[in-house]
Amino acid sequence: MSQTTGKYLILIGLAVVLIGIIVYFLSDKLHWLGRLPGDIRVEKGNFKFYFPITTMLLLSGLLNLVIWLVKRFMG
Repeated sequence: MSQTTGKYLILIGLAVVLIGIIVYFLSDKLHWLGRLPGDIRVEKGNFKFYFPITTMLLLSGLLNLVIWLVKRFMG
């Protein structure tokens, strides 16, 4: 393994800790996450199907932005 791999692992670990802290302290304020327009939710009787398309696209875009920024300023 190289030093670059170590840097990326440290950054990923810090990001996971930061996300955990945000979810822990702001969970009551993030209730809209997963209930955006475009998220598919079907509930019939005892059957529930949930597919958060819009939420996944939003998180994917944010994650791509973060990765691009890290590569630009670390690489």
